[in-house]
Amino acid sequence: MRLRLTEFRPRTGPHEHRVVQPRHTLRHTSLTAPEPIGLLLGDHDGLSRLAGLFSFAAYSRHTVVHIPLRDGVPPDEGWGERVDLVLAHHSYGLRPSRWPGLRRALKAGAPLTVRTDEARTQRDADARLRRGTRADHRDEPRHATHARTFFLFGSRDDFALTAVNLAYAAGWGPRQKGVAAGRSAMVTGIRLKDGPGGGHPCEVVVSFKACPPYAHFKRPGD
Repeated sequence: MRLRLTEFRPRTGPHEHRVVQPRHTLRHTSLTAPEPIGLLLGDHDGLSRLAGLFSFAAYSRHTVVHIPLRDGVPPDEGWGERVDLVLAHHSYGLRPSRWPGLRRALKAGAPLTVRTDEARTQRDADARLRRGTRADHRDEPRHATHARTFFLFGSRDDFALTAVNLAYAAGWGPRQKGVAAGRSAMVTGIRLKDGPGGGHPCEVVVSFKACPPYAHFKRPGD
């Protein structure tokens, strides 16, 4: 996938950071933090681009990926307060409490275009699945919510697995019953380390919802 991004190089004290954002807003994609269950709701374009951004994050250990999902169109269903999304590797050491200052420093960004490697992403996602419950705690995505932002801290394989699941949701979501009438359809989810519970196997539910007007939407094969 080809991703059009904006790259920032802000400084906080003696440290320079690399932060990237999607160049264009994911208009029909939203996220609420898991309290106790979060909801990631998106159309085909939004879920596809999120899959690409997770794939990019998987192989960018020294980069923070910031996805300002609060800038999109408010959804007409769901629960909780909308939040932005930040992806960073465990090793980056990003503290959520430092993020507001870093976010304010995101000025004068430069255009950046990258391509993701879907075959490599699939291989690393498969490796993550094979490890299963044998993975140590550093291979589990951790999370935090601060300043209306949901932070995911993971490893290469964690982000690769989520990228594959989001691509699956983008592809199979449009085939679900009821989506042509504007209803959402749960397709997959994101599991978290030390999740808040809530009686659901996934702490963040991933659902497909077609972009309105729904009269123009056709399920594949219709």
